[in-house]
Amino acid sequence: MEASVHEAKTHLSRLLENVLLGEEVIITRSGRPVARLVPFEPRAAKRKIGSAAGLFRVPDDFNEPLPRELEEAFWQ
Repeated sequence: MEASVHEAKTHLSRLLENVLLGEEVIITRSGRPVARLVPFEPRAAKRKIGSAAGLFRVPDDFNEPLPRELEEAFWQ
């Protein structure tokens, strides 16, 4: 659906109802698109540091060099 800036200012509540029903509204100025109204999608919650504590264990040899054959295969 398209609406001019004037229509958008006059009928904002109606346009928002259309957006809530899943319709995208393009706002135009002099016939050219300038904005798009779409439903708001909340962002996912921020990750909390340490939330996976105790769920896995870092192996003791984590920082040791890879075996030669694995390292060579990596660089090929």
